[in-house]
Amino acid sequence: MLKKIGIALIIIVLGLFLFLKFYTPPLSENHGKIEAKLFLGEGENQPLIVGFGGGEGGNAWASDYWKPTRDKFLEQGYAFLAVGYFGMDNVPEYLDRISLNAIHDSIVSIAQHPKIDHTKVGLIGGSKGAELVLNLASIYNDIDAVVGIVPSHVSFPAVTLTANTSSWSLNGEEITYAPAPFKVIPAALKGDLHRAFSIMLENEEAVHEALIPVESINGPVLLLSGTNDELWPSAYMSEQIVKRLSEKGFKHYYKHIAIEGGHSAPLDHFAEVFEFLNMHFKTKIVVSNNH
Repeated sequence: MLKKIGIALIIIVLGLFLFLKFYTPPLSENHGKIEAKLFLGEGENQPLIVGFGGGEGGNAWASDYWKPTRDKFLEQGYAFLAVGYFGMDNVPEYLDRISLNAIHDSIVSIAQHPKIDHTKVGLIGGSKGAELVLNLASIYNDIDAVVGIVPSHVSFPAVTLTANTSSWSLNGEEITYAPAPFKVIPAALKGDLHRAFSIMLENEEAVHEALIPVESINGPVLLLSGTNDELWPSAYMSEQIVKRLSEKGFKHYYKHIAIEGGHSAPLDHFAEVFEFLNMHFKTKIVVSNNH
């Protein structure tokens, strides 16, 4: 009897492994759709900041929770566009092969508003949203500044049960990502996401293929990380971004600020964000690197 149970368990585990390895979930019927909410200040020619939340889904920047911070952007002369790209009605349910084309097309369209200076478009994103904005700005040269809060230096898999597709897509093709090997499952089941992402980063060849080409960004870059980030190694990954920018001779200003604390610690340091934007984005002055 115990032998039969053991054989059955082996078959179940093998079946689960094969399912996770070979099953590709269908694209969402809402693929290519996003929610974008524009908040305008009183002035003319307002530089546009586009905000993206992370793996929590929904349109975080449009929420009441973020209203005080959002209002500070308006007070300092910026228009603010809050983007929801998964996890809500009328957009993809899961963070899976999100269309970078669709997001960029929406930004370009909304930036034509008569009160917005369409020549000054900056992006801000946290966690998976930071991974997103670094990818976007690396592809489209009409993005003029990037703020990545607890970012990654590579693209990771979709946030789905199988985790065998990319988080992002461009022109109908998946952005290359660092895959999740089978051995991440125990860590993921325990809720140890830091360990799970660290395992994904062990495959040096896969990581190299999945690196975000941040040197192609056409403007200044600010990174904020948590020194004791419990969700993924954002301080290490930010340093990898800085290293790549340095090695590639990045011509724009860039800086990494490591904040003591966990994944959410940088959210208490928006003064650094406003200083960066006001000095290096609003006036588009190119200065020497400082990192």
